[in-house]
Amino acid sequence: MAGKAIRVHSLEQARAAVAAAAALGVPVTLLSAEGAAATAGIAWFKAVAEQAQASHIQASHSQTAAEAVMDCGDKPGHVLGALRHGFTRVRFEGPAKTRRELEKVAAAHGAVLVGGRPDALDLLDESDPETACRAWLAPRRSGKKARE
Repeated sequence: MAGKAIRVHSLEQARAAVAAAAALGVPVTLLSAEGAAATAGIAWFKAVAEQAQASHIQASHSQTAAEAVMDCGDKPGHVLGALRHGFTRVRFEGPAKTRRELEKVAAAHGAVLVGGRPDALDLLDESDPETACRAWLAPRRSGKKARE
């Protein structure tokens, strides 16, 4: 993945994640909610990810490395839909045999399947998404104290 992952549930949260990443100069991965392909919809999340990136470019005239991962749960049809919508990273948790077949299709689209649940900040209940994102994305300092 391009950078640390943040699970977003709205355009506001996606914008906050991209803005925080830009402010820190780090890449970010926008994750849809688990199984969002079946609930929120593939086209909706694609639009959210694109609008968040476009809003940042328009406001700052700079681009931040941000990629989006569509979570399709265990639904192979949703994986195919995500690939048709141009996602290059798609999460799938179905049977191994189905996964192998979908990996071939994904590769033909220049995409990859992501398995497992990546370590991510989930913004669902965050009252201040940008502050939470900044804290999550901030590079960790080494244990050594700076000399004065």
